[in-house]
Amino acid sequence: MSPSRISRVVVTPVAFADPPLLNVVGVHQPWALRAIVEVHTDSGLVGLGETYADEAHLARLSAVAASLGGIDPFDLAAVRRVVVDVLGRETGGAGASFGGMLDVKSAVDTVHSPFEVACIDLQGHETGRPVSEVLGGRVRDSVPFSGYLFYKWAGHPGLPDDEWGEALTPEQLVAQAHRMVDGWGFGSLKLKGGVLPPSEECDAIEALRDAFPDLPLRLDPNGGWTVDTSVAVASRLSGVVEYLEDPTPGIEGMAAVSARTDVPLATNMCVIAMEHLPLAIAADAVQIVLSDHHLWGGLRRSQLLAGITETWGLGLSMHSNSHLGVSLAAMTHLAAASPTLTYACDTHYPWKTQDLIKPGVLSFSDGALSVPTGPGLGVELDRDMLGLLHEQYLECGVRRREDTVYMRTIQPDFEVNTTRW
Repeated sequence: MSPSRISRVVVTPVAFADPPLLNVVGVHQPWALRAIVEVHTDSGLVGLGETYADEAHLARLSAVAASLGGIDPFDLAAVRRVVVDVLGRETGGAGASFGGMLDVKSAVDTVHSPFEVACIDLQGHETGRPVSEVLGGRVRDSVPFSGYLFYKWAGHPGLPDDEWGEALTPEQLVAQAHRMVDGWGFGSLKLKGGVLPPSEECDAIEALRDAFPDLPLRLDPNGGWTVDTSVAVASRLSGVVEYLEDPTPGIEGMAAVSARTDVPLATNMCVIAMEHLPLAIAADAVQIVLSDHHLWGGLRRSQLLAGITETWGLGLSMHSNSHLGVSLAAMTHLAAASPTLTYACDTHYPWKTQDLIKPGVLSFSDGALSVPTGPGLGVELDRDMLGLLHEQYLECGVRRREDTVYMRTIQPDFEVNTTRW
């Protein structure tokens, strides 16, 4: 029997409601954008991927999608060659930026990722095996995630308050954390910082420590502090946090902090591509890398990253951005097949109110997800919800993530907080 071939690829941009979550560059817009990639084969199977959906990224995805016909979904090298060829031809191989905080010199990995995930999903369907087995086998049956805390407004200006309410004080963050822990069972907590002066964010972490004495805590100001401030915060929170994530920008800055503290430093900003690893390792800039298959080029390259971190004695966790169930399923399978995963993964999943996969597969218990056991990713699109979220995309008017632009419509004098303190 001849192998199945890719017959067509469909890229569907979607939008879903997002709360006013604050960060170093501003505040989340009322709508978060994602793109769902469906890779169809001539044998009638469909593989799924999910990625960002700003206009420039969608244009690249569409150009690649139109060129994948006839490829065997097991031939991942051929898929990557198409991505490299099309991006060179269509866009000159330019870099990409996502959300004002993540910038890469080449868009190849971010464009390749959803197609690679969809092909590996297809490989699972073809062989009757879950993606975790296609990736080499499960080393854990459930994957721990961390509750993701945010400073936030009660609601978007001009819209009703959301069910989470305001979180601008330590007491309000503790209440938010109780909702995460009581409702989802998370066994660790991460606070997105870079919003208030560092002393106030330290107050919040210490309040969380008092409220949850046994839970590991993390603080991520997305480069909001200078080197000296980062060192001072590390001194204050030594023994309180399990790590600080990107306290100051850049490999050089992180190395300067690392040299002056024993508190582990993690990153999803200064090490987000393979070319960043040699410099960061040589400088001892970070002790933990937060992988992200959307940025690193898919599941196989994320496994390569895991091998590199193991070789050099680095810790490994997983970064999250606003996402839906297809991405969560891919993250879970990847984590299940990663022996060296040393910290619970991040996830924005509790903050969403809509999804486009059929329910019943991804359900948190004690802060962890059981690894899906069905073929491929183990999830199926809800076509009605896909249509609804696509209609929301068409109607919402948001076409790229612009936290700073949106913030300035509310606070015209707002300045990005990078190294502000």
